[in-house]
Amino acid sequence: MGVQTLQLLIPVAGLVAVLFAIYLARDVLSRDKGPQAMQDVGDTIREGADAFVKRQYSTIGVLALVGAVIIGLVIGIVETREVADVPDLAGAPIGIMTAIAFLVGAACSMASGIIGMTISVRSNVRTAAAARRSLVEAVQVAMRGGAVSGFLVVALSLLGVWAIFVAYETFIGDVTVAEAPFLIVGFGFGASFVALFAQLGGGIYTKAADVGSDLVGKIEAGIPEDDPRNAAVIADLVGDNVGDCAGRGADLFESTAAENIGAMILGVAAFAIAEAAGWPNPEAWIFFPLVVRAFGLLATIVAMFFIRGTETENPMNILNRGYWVTTALSVVGLAITTFVMMDTAGTTSNGLPTWIWFFGAGIVGLATSVVFVYITQYYTAGTFRPVREIAEASKTGPATNIISGTAVGFETTFVTAITIGVALIASHWFGQQAGLVTPEGRDVGGIFGTAVATMGMLMTTAYILAMDTFGPITDNAGGIAEFSRAESGAREITDRLDAVGNTTKALTKGYAIASASLAAFLLFSAYIDKVNLILGNQIAAGTREAGTLLESVNLADVGVFVAALIGAMLVYFFSSLAIRAVGKTAQSIIVEVRRQFREMPGIMDYTQRPDYARVVDITTRAALREMVAPGLVAVATPIVVGLLLGHEAVAGLLMVGTIAGVMLATVLNNGGGAWDNAKKYIEAGHLTDDQGAVLGKGTPAHAAAVVGDTVGDPFKDTAGPSLHVLVKLLATITLVLAPLFIR
Repeated sequence: MGVQTLQLLIPVAGLVAVLFAIYLARDVLSRDKGPQAMQDVGDTIREGADAFVKRQYSTIGVLALVGAVIIGLVIGIVETREVADVPDLAGAPIGIMTAIAFLVGAACSMASGIIGMTISVRSNVRTAAAARRSLVEAVQVAMRGGAVSGFLVVALSLLGVWAIFVAYETFIGDVTVAEAPFLIVGFGFGASFVALFAQLGGGIYTKAADVGSDLVGKIEAGIPEDDPRNAAVIADLVGDNVGDCAGRGADLFESTAAENIGAMILGVAAFAIAEAAGWPNPEAWIFFPLVVRAFGLLATIVAMFFIRGTETENPMNILNRGYWVTTALSVVGLAITTFVMMDTAGTTSNGLPTWIWFFGAGIVGLATSVVFVYITQYYTAGTFRPVREIAEASKTGPATNIISGTAVGFETTFVTAITIGVALIASHWFGQQAGLVTPEGRDVGGIFGTAVATMGMLMTTAYILAMDTFGPITDNAGGIAEFSRAESGAREITDRLDAVGNTTKALTKGYAIASASLAAFLLFSAYIDKVNLILGNQIAAGTREAGTLLESVNLADVGVFVAALIGAMLVYFFSSLAIRAVGKTAQSIIVEVRRQFREMPGIMDYTQRPDYARVVDITTRAALREMVAPGLVAVATPIVVGLLLGHEAVAGLLMVGTIAGVMLATVLNNGGGAWDNAKKYIEAGHLTDDQGAVLGKGTPAHAAAVVGDTVGDPFKDTAGPSLHVLVKLLATITLVLAPLFIR
């Protein structure tokens, strides 16, 4: 198997994944939809979700068009010949190419979100119907529905980056294979731009509806979750799809796209070394990230056939089995890719072939992925100490529940920081051993080793996203079963799947923040490379002094320190805006649901039907209005800092903003997930008092847990996931606009 064959695998694997997703979608859509009562609820959820996404993406589309025009104009004006990545394309050509890449990335990101939600709102009712017959069948339907999103999101990312790279390198005459990666960074920026607004809007919608539904329905009215008498229940079920499916699909799309491009930029330095040394196929070092991702897609396709088990088995074990198959096959694909594409014509380093060292770096990335999956399970699953600790604290009221949950959230930063630190140091060490050194004596192997680790970690993205979408599908299935008054056996199965779904959603957030951490380091290095490319062009043109490349970032410089301070502030201020948006919208929903209970007394005895559409409309309008401010703050801050303080200060903002963002997102994601499953732990009847009596639904302990859960809702599903996007948006926006910040 040669390098050319492996590079051909990129479009082939992408297209195979698309075809397999179509096969899965046809399989899911051919399943039984259950009785008419279930179908009616499913149709209502689908209509609400479709309406919101149509309005949301219309708004985002307009913002993206305006953004593309502004970026094209700014780049066209600022990127003169002396600062352009490709001097021969300076001015209008590079501005137009960047704007086109931005629009293509934005369009693919929007498509990813829409696809994820479209399939999930059709899988939920089929999962509920399957739960009337079999747990295993319900798991398979939900997971296959989630996998449609997983495969299409990752395939679109792979095909999109590959297509725009090949188009620019092939059809633009002055672009070489080493220059093309710098011209497609707009694709990553477009994907991040859309993902931020999609995640914000969907997150505000889903959690405002959830908080309003829980506080009035469960605590004030004393009715069960997803009870049809609750006017906010349809908005809550719609929210699961627009937040956890559409939002997360766009989130992971931009993760994979931005990280692929960043790794390709770092591969340019390795390409130069390979070309100078006369190694075969030097362009393979640039294409390497895409080939690794292609193998990951193929590994996930095989793993889908291993999702099977027994009726008494823990559903989480069924899902983990597929994950382990994906991981094992990814190791094989990684070995093949490094062996073939990192051919150094027999050159060895430290007694071993170069590819062995980079294979080791990739294994570090895969191992980090596995570790984060189990870290998140430990902190958010009811079988372990943290969730049980919060449940126990609920016995003494909401205050102690919240104190305990906050402590758990803060605690998770320890193992997160240590794991990320070990992964970066280990992968950097493996890369250093490869001996990739430029003629100037600069070692580029270490940083490329961290890029390989990031690509290794992302090999399992399609399966992880499938597990994530499994969560809202099963959550919706439970709501449909409750709403349609399905038999108790079906509801029991959907409750089991819902608890597992909460864990899979949480572990996806853990995976996303871990990949964001590795990727942020990768993209930070890519930013330094791009700045130095521009500075090198200026030095060569005689407009800048020699020896002024950005070799390090001086935090003792007052401008850099202030920028770093602003980076840390941005993370908290952005989270404040997102959480406040949920609170304000939830207040409107609470007032409306209370009004309906008060003015429509027949709701409680089922003689009057709540006005679900009114709550959906309130939530939709508020979510679209509230998503704009935090999104604009996130986009504007690095630009203002760069214009005022310069390119080195932007590097300081990136460093500290990334660190603060990763740590805060860890607190919000895991703390919120633990609160949620502590409530589920109590509802499942696992909490007892000193005499052994069960403290379940309707008890003060349960009410305290519901309060804790509502506090955690905007943490884990709005601010936390949005921070994943923010961290990478900071990197992609500075990559695109780096020429604007050069001093």
